[in-house]
Order: sequence, then structure tokens, then C-alpha cells
Amino acid sequence: MTAPHEFSALDQYRHLQRGELGVVELTRHYLDRIEASNGGLGAFFTVTAERALERARHVESQVPRSTRLWGLPFADKDLWRRQGVRTTFGSRAFADFVPDTSDELPRVLDEAGGVSLGKTATPEFGMTSHSETVIAAPARNPWNLDLGPGGSSGGAAAAVSAGMLPFAPGSDGGGSIRIPAAACGLVGIKPSRGRVPALSGIDALGGLSVAGPIARSVVDAAFLLDGMIGRRGSVIDDHFALRAPSDNDGDFLGYAIRGEGRFQIGVCIDSPWSTSHDVVVDPEIMAVFSDTVALLSDLGHGIEETSLEPTPGYGAAFTTVWQAGAAQIRLGPGAHGDADADGGVEPLTAWLRRRGRELTAVQLAEALAELSRFERRVIGAFSRFDAVLTPAVALLPRPIGWYDALDPERNFAQQVAYSPFTSFVNAAGLPAVTVPVGTSSDGLPIGMQLIGKPGGEGALLALGRQLERRLRWEERHPPIWD
Repeated sequence: MTAPHEFSALDQYRHLQRGELGVVELTRHYLDRIEASNGGLGAFFTVTAERALERARHVESQVPRSTRLWGLPFADKDLWRRQGVRTTFGSRAFADFVPDTSDELPRVLDEAGGVSLGKTATPEFGMTSHSETVIAAPARNPWNLDLGPGGSSGGAAAAVSAGMLPFAPGSDGGGSIRIPAAACGLVGIKPSRGRVPALSGIDALGGLSVAGPIARSVVDAAFLLDGMIGRRGSVIDDHFALRAPSDNDGDFLGYAIRGEGRFQIGVCIDSPWSTSHDVVVDPEIMAVFSDTVALLSDLGHGIEETSLEPTPGYGAAFTTVWQAGAAQIRLGPGAHGDADADGGVEPLTAWLRRRGRELTAVQLAEALAELSRFERRVIGAFSRFDAVLTPAVALLPRPIGWYDALDPERNFAQQVAYSPFTSFVNAAGLPAVTVPVGTSSDGLPIGMQLIGKPGGEGALLALGRQLERRLRWEERHPPIWD
């Protein structure tokens, strides 16, 4: 008999709608998998088993089945407050913090009928592309437990890859959804700035950080994205069949299910970081990149090489804005340490925070202006394409302990070396999707990134689905799966 986690999230939803699977039953199934695997994986900081079962009973008896994510388990990234649940932000400074209110995204997912199982692991304040922190054992990659799952949504990606969740929400300010999706063999979507109202990026410094989904397939990622946006209504009709998606319904699930269209695709291996850092792409990743270009051509899409104009000021400007964002971290009520001291935080956070507080208003304004000019240049350079293909990351998943925990400047440089292709998409406000198109000689996932036009998620989902149909990556699972 097929176990519930072996079904896609959308198929689990169908079974729930038909009454072939109970909400409490499904919740217990995932809680059992978490209990069995999380000790060695570190995907969750906090598991709220009793609270989740209480919520599942409530959903089953009180919440209308017409809600978009009715009965499906998920977990909150531990950067988001959930009322009454320990929220650490990945920092020992908040090791015992229990908020009395919930952030907007957890509330939206609750309104969609989801069932939160706890809090997934994240590095301190989500500041890094790895998921190692002193508050807990490091999150590990289900494909090889000696390696990391990437970050900052590393716990979420590890949990989905290991079959401990059907899908998971994440946040992405410089690649924090796409990097762990690539490392863990998953689909990760960074939406356009403003697309997900609960974490739109519009009100963030530099417009960098947005919320998006991590899932095993393009269809499941689109399904969760619609729920995160707050779209209402079941995707199942009165006969318990999937509604036929129309061209004008606006739902991203429809684009993913149809997977139609022929597109003009730019092929790019440039990184704006290359003017300030050494960017070297692993040969195995380049081989998969070439294979992906050939496959897209075979699927009938137009292929054209493109490049980014050299941008010597990008690295300094992005770093300045990242530091200014860290300067806003407050260590006041609920934290171990005072609001202005660096006590209780890790060296990288302390360095970023200190540098951010040393910035003048003129320096920050100049950096923001540089990123704004960069945004216009990138959108202009990519405007003739429906999507642009780049590697998702430059290196294969990094070993646990590879990042320097004591020298923050070296740590930052290591992050750039690992993931030089993601942050510029945030700076430009564009949508992007990471898809797990290949594997290394050691069987590790290798992901590619497709970048869209402003508001162009639909084309990315259609392209991703076409690749998914050919490669069937959702059927590949790590050893920990069983």
C-alpha cells in the first residue's frame, strides 16, 4: 500500500477531499516521519506535535473543505513568529522567545486550511546561504548527511526532500529558497517582488526578501504558491476531480499543470559578483548546464546566449544593503542581550550588524541607487527573453563545517563563491525558479535556475513543468526517504 508521503501534495489534497485520507491521519503520518528522522537530519528546530494534532482535528471538523490547502501539513520557517510557539530566528539570543502574536504568512497559511507541524531550521536571522547555527545541531542534506542543505531555508528543504513534509514555505532575500532547493533536489520558487502580499519585499530594504514555496515538483510548488498568495477556493470540483484550469483564472497551478508554450530562452553564465570575487563553476554543474540547454532546444524553445554588462559596483552595493539590513536586528525584549550590543549573536551577524551601524545615510543612499540602476539594466538586458537560464549555484553542496564560523569576511566570501547567481535576481525583483535537472557523479542533485520577466512566473512554471515531464525528478528520492 502506498504511504501518504509518497503521493504528491496535490494528490494528498485530492485524497483528503474525497475522504480517502483523514487530516488527523495525515498529520500523524508526517509527525511519525519527523520523529523517526529529524534527530539525524536537524530539519526542525521545534516540533509542535500536540498542537498540530489539535489543529488537525479542528480543520477536519470546523474548517471548510473549500479552503485552498485544506488539511495539508507544512511548517513555519523559524524566522516567522507563531503565537505561543518558540521562535528563535536561528539565534541563541532568542532561544527562549515565545511570541504573543503571529506574523502574516503563518496566518495566511492557516486561513488556507494548512496544519503547521513546527518550525524549520534556519541560520541566525536567515543571513547566510548555509544552515549552521550555534542554537542547534546543523541541518543536514538528506542526500548525504555529511553535507549541508544550503540556506537560509535549509531546514524546510531538508524536510521536504526527506519526506517529512509534502511542501514548505520559505523566504528568499539573496537565494534562500533557490539555493537549498538546488542542494536538496527540489523545486524552489522566488516570486516577483510584490507577488506574495504577506512577504512581498516591497517594504524591505532594497526590496530583497520575498516568500515562496519549496516542493518536490513544479505542480506542488505552484499549488503552495497559490495558497501563500491567499487565493481562495478549492481546486477540486463537486465531483472531486481537479478543476480544469482556464487561461484567465490567474492561478499558477493552472500554468504548471498545462505546461504549455514555446519560449525564447537566454543562456547566461555571468555573475555580477565576478568583478569583486573569484567565481568558478564546478565542471559537473557546467556539464548539466549544457545538457539543460540541449534539452530546452530539443523541446522546441528558442535558445540564445546572453550576458550581463559588467557591474563593478554591484558587490559593494549589495553588501552595503545586506549590512544595513543586519543593522536593523534588535536584541531587545525577548532576547538574551541588549538592543545595541552584539552579545549573544554569532560572528557573522555581529560583523554585518556592526558594519551596518557604521554606514552613513549617504553611503546607504548610494548603495540603494546603485542597486536601482542595476535593476533597470538587468530587466532591460533580459527583456527580449521569456526566461533566462543560469546555474542555480556554482558548487556542489558544501560539507558541514566548510564555512568559516570565526572569520565573518571569509564566511561572506565563501557564500558568494557557492551561490553567485541568485542575489542579483532579488536585486532586480524578478521571479526565478530552481529545478533539479541533473545529478553529479556521486548522485548529488544539481539544479538550474530559470529567471523570468517581471510578473512572469507563469512562463517559468510552464517551462519547469515541461522539463519535469521529461526528467521525472519528483520520482528521485534520497536514501533517508525509506
